[in-house]
Amino acid sequence: MAKFKRNQSIQGTGTGTAVRVGLFAALIAGIIGVYNFFTNSTPTNDPNAALVTEEVVTPADEVDDQENYLPTSTTGAIVQHKYYALSYHERHEQAEWVAYVLTRERLQMPWQDRPDLFEADPRVRSGSATLSDYRGSGYDRGHLVPAADMAFNTTAITETFFLSNISPQSRDFNKGIWKELEELTRDWAIKFKKLYVVTGPVLKDGGKGTIGNNEVTIPTAFYKVLLDLSEPDQKAIAFIVPNEVSYDPLFKYAVSIDEVEKQTGINFFPNLMTRELERELEAQKNIDFWPFSKKKFDLRVNQWNKE
Repeated sequence: MAKFKRNQSIQGTGTGTAVRVGLFAALIAGIIGVYNFFTNSTPTNDPNAALVTEEVVTPADEVDDQENYLPTSTTGAIVQHKYYALSYHERHEQAEWVAYVLTRERLQMPWQDRPDLFEADPRVRSGSATLSDYRGSGYDRGHLVPAADMAFNTTAITETFFLSNISPQSRDFNKGIWKELEELTRDWAIKFKKLYVVTGPVLKDGGKGTIGNNEVTIPTAFYKVLLDLSEPDQKAIAFIVPNEVSYDPLFKYAVSIDEVEKQTGINFFPNLMTRELERELEAQKNIDFWPFSKKKFDLRVNQWNKE
């Protein structure tokens, strides 16, 4: 306000002074514009702006995959991290989906140590959930992008500990059937070389209540959508698994992508080359193409569910 009043006083001293001030302001604006053009920055009061506009270097093939296969966002709040993207749902204080490429090459690289340092996501402008929301809640801080999927790189694994990538999961679910599905997904990525993975919570009907001061919604179930990118004849499968302990075989929860769309309101793979291919893939539910593991099932039922 003080600056505005001072400008009024200067303008009142005469036309010549006003012109000089105007020319000086235009010169400064021009300098700032040139600076912004070459530095790709925008003046802002947002303390996280540097993080939001930070250049993300992603392999070209991953960029193509993300552009081709990114789901729709029901909120418009898409956040691009270096190794995965997410759509944040402020009302539920978690991502409605996370999406990334999972490859054999990365899974076979030496694993980096887990940081186990959960923190709010600086790229979520509305503010993500906080660690205190989960303390004493009785629910696990369940990863949507598993840390093990991103263990090939320190930056990649650290990004999985943003609380935008975390959702309240029943402990028996997180340590049991969800662990089995995550391990199988890595097995399939190694077998098929390259998968596109989309994971998220089922939040319809308000979930199973909320936790924490930020009222983080407890999902009724979680879904995982898998698209095999390694073959000319692409195949897909999806799962919807209730957020609770399970002693049933994992394949019992296999569904079509169409069913996940019905449960979530999200349109998966809307940018495929043809609508016919999209319809074909989204209608698939053939578990014969995806080998399940009797050993992992036995481990879950006899050990993981009881830990």
